[in-house]
Amino acid sequence: MKTPQKKRQALGRGLNALLGDKPTPEVLAQATLISISKIKPNKYQPRSNFDKGELQALTDSIKRDGVLMPILIRPQGDGYELIAGERRWRASQMAKLHEIPAVVREVDDLQALELAIVENEQRDDLTAVESARAYKRLMEEFNYTQQQVAESIGVSRVQVSNLIRLLQLPEAVQLMLEERKLNMGHARPLVGLASADAIMLAKTCVEKGWSARQMEKEARKANTSKPAKSEIDADILALSEELKRNLGLSVSLTRKKDGSGEVKIAFAHKQELDRIIKSLRGYQ
Repeated sequence: MKTPQKKRQALGRGLNALLGDKPTPEVLAQATLISISKIKPNKYQPRSNFDKGELQALTDSIKRDGVLMPILIRPQGDGYELIAGERRWRASQMAKLHEIPAVVREVDDLQALELAIVENEQRDDLTAVESARAYKRLMEEFNYTQQQVAESIGVSRVQVSNLIRLLQLPEAVQLMLEERKLNMGHARPLVGLASADAIMLAKTCVEKGWSARQMEKEARKANTSKPAKSEIDADILALSEELKRNLGLSVSLTRKKDGSGEVKIAFAHKQELDRIIKSLRGYQ
C-alpha cells in the first residue's frame, strides 16, 4: 500500500523528505549526532512486530556503512522521542553505537502519529490490522473522521473504512492477519460472519491456500442468515447518496418488496454520532 508523495502534503512542509530511504543534502544538513540513550521509542508506533532477520541485516549494514539516513525525533523532557526510523534506532543499538544521526523537529502528537503511519505504510511494513488500529487511533484520540484520516495519510476513504471494519473480526483472525498468514483480500469477506464461522474459514484458508475469490465464495455459503439484496428505487438511492456526501460516512440501504426498509449509518465514535444527529435534524 504505497502512499503517493502528492497526497502527503498534510504532514507539513519539509517532513516528507525525512521519511524516505535516501537522504537529501537538505536532510543531511539538518542532522546532528544524538546519544542513543536519550531517545525513547515512539508511543504512537503502529507497528507491533519487527522481523528479526531484517533487523539483523540492517544491523550488519550499519556496522559496515554506518547510519545513512537520519532518524526523526522530537524533544521530550530531558531527552527525545522517536518519530520515524525505529528500525534504524533498534539496529544501531544492536550494532553497539552510542550516537545516531537525527533530525530534531517540534511536532505535536497528531503529526507524530501521522508520520509514524506514513513511514511504515510507504515501506509496506504495516499489516492490515496494524493500519486499521492506527486509523482508529486517529479517530478516537484526535476526533478524525474517516475522510480526514484518508486525506492525512493519502489513501481513499473506502480503504480506511474497509480496514477499520477488519477490527470487527475475532481476535484469532486478526492474529492471522498480524502474522501475515491472511491478507486483507482474504479477511474482508469474513466481516459480519459468526465468530466460529469466521475462525473456521480463516484456518481452512491458511491450510488449503485459498485465493481471495475462493474465500469470498465460501463466506457467502456460510452467511446464510444474510437477507438478499432487494431493488432500490431511484428516489431512495438518490437520498442515500446525498446522506453519504453530507455525512462523509458509510450509509447502507435495504428495501423490501412491500416498500418497507431501513437505512443504516455507520459511525466510529461519539463525535461522528453527534454529527449524524445534527445533520439529520436539518432534514426536519
